[in-house]
Amino acid sequence: MIDDDTDIRELLSRFLEKKGYTVSTAGRGSTAVQLLKEHTFDLVLCDHRLPDTDSLKMLEEIRALNPQASTIIITGYSDVRTAVELIRRGAFDYVVKPLYPDEILLRLQDAMNSKRKPSAPVPGDGPRARSEAPTGLPEYIKGSGSYAEVIAKHVTLVAPTDMTVLITGETGTGKEYAAREVHRQSKRLKGPFVAVDCGALPKDLAGSELFGHVKGAFTGAINDKVGSFVLADGGTIFLDEIGNLSYENQVRLLRVLQERTVKRIGDTKDIRVDVLILAATNEDLRKAVANGTFREDLYHRIDEFTIALLPLRERKDDIAVFARHFLGLASTQLGKEVLDFDEKVMDRFLHYSWPGNLRELNNVIKRAVLLAKGSHVTMEGLPATIVTGATTHHIEGNGGEAAKTEGEGLRGAAQQAEKEAIMLALQRTGFNRTRTAEVLNIDRKTLYNKLKALGIDL
Repeated sequence: MIDDDTDIRELLSRFLEKKGYTVSTAGRGSTAVQLLKEHTFDLVLCDHRLPDTDSLKMLEEIRALNPQASTIIITGYSDVRTAVELIRRGAFDYVVKPLYPDEILLRLQDAMNSKRKPSAPVPGDGPRARSEAPTGLPEYIKGSGSYAEVIAKHVTLVAPTDMTVLITGETGTGKEYAAREVHRQSKRLKGPFVAVDCGALPKDLAGSELFGHVKGAFTGAINDKVGSFVLADGGTIFLDEIGNLSYENQVRLLRVLQERTVKRIGDTKDIRVDVLILAATNEDLRKAVANGTFREDLYHRIDEFTIALLPLRERKDDIAVFARHFLGLASTQLGKEVLDFDEKVMDRFLHYSWPGNLRELNNVIKRAVLLAKGSHVTMEGLPATIVTGATTHHIEGNGGEAAKTEGEGLRGAAQQAEKEAIMLALQRTGFNRTRTAEVLNIDRKTLYNKLKALGIDL
């Protein structure tokens, strides 16, 4: 656990140790790097803002020193877009302040349960390949809007074939869920589903992870390793964030697509594989081809059929369906009987821009169910940014990343900062207006006037 707040470190470490976990803590990035050099960890919980670094640089250190560890980022709600970018670069998930021990435990368990391991032990196998295991809960839900019907038809159309499928969409739009649905409807259902996050693989290990290696092929190759393609033989392999593959591994992948054989690193023999190949990306690979960072021949090989997933802000008709789906999952996971949302909550969901897409909606609902005191999710359980009701606008920038603009110039920035400060105080006081006014060092009348002026309707 990497956080410069001593109280948070002590509180959460004691809580997790009581739950049976062994916890090491660090208040600075430099201390964490030393711990990563000395020990092997299953999971790293890292604050986004640290005294000597930030989570983006720490993620690079974690991937280099402890690639088997999952990483969860701690962030403020104003940094959600940063958290989404970190997930694109290999973080498992993010959790928003203020922190709740039970929520941290839930995210930790999700990360542990999603460790990418094959269904049977394989000597020398790493953590990045996982086979599908039944959970007893539905993972895929198609939505109810017109575009959801289009996606469902495309999945049903391509699933019975052996065509290579490219699934596109922003981070958090459910690309892996769509891939699993293709696998579920395919003739390979009884075979393994192996997912590999190419964005999370250290460059020097990606080739070994995908294609395997023989003992002695390079420094540190102390055993033979079976790669993900061999693990997926007879089933489906899902290559997430395929645009992150190095040129060398793009060449290797092209050979697999052309010849359906794999050559392990350091080996002279070819291994024939029978796999359905699904790939996903959140970037425009055509631009990558034009820029020379992605091979054009590989692009055409993986783009035999495309399934394009729209961002949640463009699927308003589906928000209520997805929200109730996540509500049922969260209620089951947390052992609570939360049945629905207050009307105001659903209204805010429909007017929020969801930069983190389905992943963000799922996270928001998990927290809201955790905080729910009755049978309905109420406004008190929502993060400040959603409660303010502020609408956001998206401008497509480099790499398709969304930029947020609210208000105009300094005035708009000041209003947004004031909203966030008031909402954070409200959350900390359990939405008690009298205590909130005291925390903000203003009188109740001033607080009410500000709530009205800023459009905060509680």
